[in-house]
Amino acid sequence: MKILVANLGSTSFKYSLYDMDGEKLLARGRVERIGDESSPCQITIGDFKKEENVSAPNHGVAVRECLRQLTDPQTGCLKSADEIAGIGFKAVFAKGYTGVQPVTDDLLAAMEEFNAVLPAHNPPYVRAMRMLKQELPEIPLVAAFETGFHQNIPDRNRYYGVPFEWAEQYGVRRYGFHGASHRYIATRCREIFGEDKRIVSCHLGGSSSVCAIADGMSRCSSMGGSPQTGLMNNNRCGDFDPFWCSYLMKKLNVSLDELLQTLATKSGLLGVSGVSGDVRDIAEKRDAGDDRCRLALEVLVGDVRRYIGASLVELGGADVISFAGGIGEYRYDVREAALNGLEELGIVLDKEANRKALGVEAEISAPTSRIKVYVLPTNEEIIVGRQTKALLESKK
Repeated sequence: MKILVANLGSTSFKYSLYDMDGEKLLARGRVERIGDESSPCQITIGDFKKEENVSAPNHGVAVRECLRQLTDPQTGCLKSADEIAGIGFKAVFAKGYTGVQPVTDDLLAAMEEFNAVLPAHNPPYVRAMRMLKQELPEIPLVAAFETGFHQNIPDRNRYYGVPFEWAEQYGVRRYGFHGASHRYIATRCREIFGEDKRIVSCHLGGSSSVCAIADGMSRCSSMGGSPQTGLMNNNRCGDFDPFWCSYLMKKLNVSLDELLQTLATKSGLLGVSGVSGDVRDIAEKRDAGDDRCRLALEVLVGDVRRYIGASLVELGGADVISFAGGIGEYRYDVREAALNGLEELGIVLDKEANRKALGVEAEISAPTSRIKVYVLPTNEEIIVGRQTKALLESKK
């Protein structure tokens, strides 16, 4: 069964094509600047790589263009688009829905219900998925929600200290995100150790979260009711006291929507550093003596340490601490700072192994460490592919 795994942005379409019968990656590609006069399009099939500019006024046309390249008689890997059994989406959040769902009009309406909670995620996904339903009616569409991995967290970790009716009537609860990544880490640890372990999974990238995992399931997550919460992200604030909002609205003479836009797009690493939301840029400036860049990285590390600590308490200890995501997989300095001075908790880093582990799976804990520490490059796409395949097979 061949599954196309889609990652949608407001003006981009990225994809991976898998033969799920052997979980073999057949192709990957992307179309960017959708809606512009000219859209860069890249595709990689084995050793074949091609980059060109195409006309992609919308996501539907972009997907059609990718299908044309995948079925090219000379360089493609498919005889026809009919070989694609379904398109799986790493969807984020919908009111009343979680897990893996077929994309229906009701589902899209439920995603729109939470547009205000996920302004950077749901609107472009809904637009693109609705368009693809119209443009590609012959291909089933499946949404694998990031909240699905967290749906069994205990109620004590799900409810806010707000009027209970808000949770029951409006869905105001903690949910957790990055589910595909944390699910992959739980699965990979089971493969490595032959059994489920207590895991503190640190997904650190442009968007970051820490998840406590036991028995292969999420027990708590740093992210709550939206991806804006928890750790500081590249341009999102993370945890923020809501009572500052009224004060800032008056001081800045802005509306609530304008303030939330700042918290969601001009805050986080970008806001503190004043330079960039990219850790690479910030680290370069820090090393050149920029104090705000130093502070930005220290705040990020402080957030990671705080949630690692909370996860250890929730799990009653841990067997594994893992790092994934662009920062988690490549920034040895962030990993070292996050675990510095935790020897009494049974966490001892092998600093040389840590510095060598850049984008590769590796153990980076010392032999004396009671808790194993690993760099585990994540694979969210294969998780979505597996979930899509399972749902389509259940519908046969």
